Amino acid sequence: MKPPLLDTNILIYAFTDDPRAVKAQECLAKPFILSTQALNEFSNVALRKLGMTVADVRSAISDICLLAEEVLSLDRDTHGLALDIVERYSLSLYDSLMLAAACRAGCDIFLTEDMQHGLTIDRGPQIVNPFV
Repeated sequence: MKPPLLDTNILIYAFTDDPRAVKAQECLAKPFILSTQALNEFSNVALRKLGMTVADVRSAISDICLLAEEVLSLDRDTHGLALDIVERYSLSLYDSLMLAAACRAGCDIFLTEDMQHGLTIDRGPQIVNPFV
């Protein structure tokens, strides 16, 4: 069984003092997969909202990538599948890109708090909110 793909919000909470940080850090302590999209989004939020410096973000990304089983690239096929998911499920393109990456990686679980808990994408993962 493949590890779950983690959404950006889990990465963000892990670097805050938010009450969800403990659970987010637990998610990072177990095997997981990431999309480069999550790294990009994390970097943007870390710089703009968390007050991290570029050096802090580089260090955090390095640590996250060392923990990850795999970091998936976004490519043309992933983008095409994401558009299919947008059509079928009426999700945003960015959410659909994450789900498409999880589908292509063969993940059974996509961990996020931002989408419908329990929804299963027909060719892939079930959306699970680790904070419920």
